[in-house]
Amino acid sequence: MDKPVLVDLSHSIEAGMVTYKGLPAPLVCDYLSREASRAHYEPGTEFAIQRIEMVGNTGTYLDSPFHRYADGADLAGLHLDQLAHLDTLVVSPDLSEGIAIEPAMLTGLDFAGKAVLLHTGWDRHWRTDLYFENHPYLTEAAAGVLADAGAALVGIDSHNIDDTRGRTRPAHSILLGRNIPICEHMTNLAALPPTGARFCAVPPKVAGFGTFPVRAFALLP
Repeated sequence: MDKPVLVDLSHSIEAGMVTYKGLPAPLVCDYLSREASRAHYEPGTEFAIQRIEMVGNTGTYLDSPFHRYADGADLAGLHLDQLAHLDTLVVSPDLSEGIAIEPAMLTGLDFAGKAVLLHTGWDRHWRTDLYFENHPYLTEAAAGVLADAGAALVGIDSHNIDDTRGRTRPAHSILLGRNIPICEHMTNLAALPPTGARFCAVPPKVAGFGTFPVRAFALLP
């Protein structure tokens, strides 16, 4: 039996990397260095234990309902069938005349039970100042379309699924309010076909936490 092709859809997390302006960059360092570990073992044996300090909104990460709602499911409360081996629908809206993903761009598609991945191409600006400004986003009405159609998960390769020029977050509110996880800051969606892939984005099972980085990936048949 042939192995499926695996496509990585995640950014690497690096020390000092800014994912969202105003939030601290991750600090990555040794807790126990290889040199220091040698005192605990026989000659020739050494280990390294690293330490990372970061906020949950770092790199490619998953939002659980708890991120928005105090009574929503946290990371530990999400079920694996919401996060892994999901039928995938890649939507590539025409953004040549604007940055808003509107309901008209979602017509004629079956979203029920699928990981809906919004391919905008904005990941090409990752780690640049342009990435944070005037990025593609999902409108409130379009988020309602996906929620009403029964999408299982919604992902985007942009800075935020909402328009960050204002202070409201309707896409987050609608999707997370309907128990639909959101995966933000994705990359490499151009490598996926519109349909046929299977998607996985599983965070650690942390209680009382709303967001956390994931190694998002797809399996191609």
